[in-house]
Formats: sequence, C-alpha cells, structure tokens
Amino acid sequence: METRFHKYLITGATGYIGSQLTWELLRQGKEVEVLVRDAKKATRMFSRRVKVLSADLADSASLCALSTRAETIIHCAAPTQSTYMASKPVETADSIVLGTKNVLELAKRCRAKSVVYLSSMEVYGRINSESGRTTEDELGEIDARAPRSSYPLGKRMAEYYCRMYAHEYGLPVRIARLAQTFGRGVAKDDGRVFAQFARSALRGEDIVLHTQGLSMGNYCAIDEVVDALLFLAQKGEPGEAYNVVNEANTMRIRDMAALVQNTLGNGKSQVVFDLAEGLSHGYAPDTGLRLSAAKLAGIGWQAGKSLTEMYLELASSWNQ
Repeated sequence: METRFHKYLITGATGYIGSQLTWELLRQGKEVEVLVRDAKKATRMFSRRVKVLSADLADSASLCALSTRAETIIHCAAPTQSTYMASKPVETADSIVLGTKNVLELAKRCRAKSVVYLSSMEVYGRINSESGRTTEDELGEIDARAPRSSYPLGKRMAEYYCRMYAHEYGLPVRIARLAQTFGRGVAKDDGRVFAQFARSALRGEDIVLHTQGLSMGNYCAIDEVVDALLFLAQKGEPGEAYNVVNEANTMRIRDMAALVQNTLGNGKSQVVFDLAEGLSHGYAPDTGLRLSAAKLAGIGWQAGKSLTEMYLELASSWNQ
C-alpha cells in the first residue's frame, strides 16, 4: 500500500494540468518535487511547499546533472499553444520527443516505481469514428508536411519511446491520452478555443468561430483527469495507452459553442462564424474522432462530470 511519504516528481508543474496535479498531491500530504524550466515561477506558485528542480528537458546534459528519489514520475511538460506549434515546429518536436526520452532516462536512473506520460488525443490524427468509438489501437493519418503536425507526430514518437522503454528496460511507464481538459483553475487569458468561448459568453459578446466548427471534440474535467493520472500510476499496465475522456461530453465544436452560449451567455451572446478566406489560427485539422473510454473503465476508472459542469466550474473560478 502507498505510504503518506511516497515521493512524486512532476514535470511541467507550472502548466495547467501539472499545477492542478501538484496542488492535489500537496492536499493529500504527499512529498512533491517539480521539474520545470522556470524555477522562479514554480517557487512563486507553490511557495516552499515543493522542491524545485530546474532543467531544459530537451537537453540531456541538463537532466543528467539532476538527482531525485522520486518513486512516481508524471511527465506533464509539453507545448500547448497551437500558434507556437505551427510557427516553431522544430522546437515543438524537440521539446516533446527529446524531453520525453530524457525524462524516461531519468526515471530509469532513479529506478522509479511508476511513470505516467501525458499524451494527447491528437495522436489519432484524421479519423472518423462517428459510427462508433475509437479505441487505443486505432490511429489515423497525420499530414507530415504540415508544420502544425509537429505536435501530434511528436506525441506519437514520445509514446513509442514509452512503449520501448517498457519493453526493453522494464520501465513501468503508462500513457494517458488526454481529451481536452479544463474546469477550475484555467487562466483567465488562456488562448484555447474553450476559454475563448467562455470569455465571450461571460462578457455578453458573440462567440466567434473561425471554422465551420465541424470537428468533434472530446472533453474531461480537470479534477477527474488528475484523479485518472494518479489511478494509472498505480493500476495501469506498463507500456499501454489509455484514453482519459468522458464519453458523454463528445460533441462538435459548434455544438459546444451553443452550449456555452446557453450556459454562460445570459441571453446576450450569439454564435457567429467568421470564415474569411486565408484566415489562419493554427487550429488542428477537422476530425470526427469520438474517443472510447472502455479500456480505462475496464480497470476500474470512469469520468462523470458533464461539459456544463466543467464550464460552470471554470466560470466560478474566474469570478473568485
């Protein structure tokens, strides 16, 4: 049984998911180290409640100089801004692939008992699962010519490293393929689409879509994602990938916009489309992906929080 003094190392702890995970572990009384690029930011965020390690994850020499006694490593660090992925594809790929390999080497050196890698539903690429749910063994096409593909291709390669470290070295690493994650704690200036919709509705402004909004979205609440990551650290099968999603929250982007209008718009917002030719916002290509939650449910974990509840919790945290 896990003891109170079980030590965790969280990479990317100043990001959204990493920070919420770190706060939850601290609430549980766990000993936590964080591995970040910006040590000052981490210290401001967590005061002195965590041990702060600083390194460039893509620089193997930087990580070789570190030592940790962490028993569980959860690797959250990754680029999150679509415009950055499209404009800096080399840096994006290096951050994901080299960063993950170096974290796996660190886990091997410190003989970690468990590792969880945060992947993304974007690894599925172009796939149409409207007639059914997409399971973890189905992958679609990713356009290797597009700069924005640096993110999903990087995530695929990082997953491959995880599987091979489990196969070749016996490293107990699990892969969490996350649906879009939000709820409490989202930064008020977050640039992602779900946050843009919420800001517009709360201000009584129109919710503007720069695409037809036909892409299927898959969502899961932040507190449930944090719970799933900790569950996988203990119960997941090494080398395996698991979708982390609430199937009930699957819907097209345009339908989510309408939900936000009705939930947060107070009768003042409308959903409008601005499809000016040549407009580019770095969005991922349209997909009909509908993630299956069956594999994770099969080992004992399920999500239950609705998209409406997620938006209400987001709005509540912004009003605090």
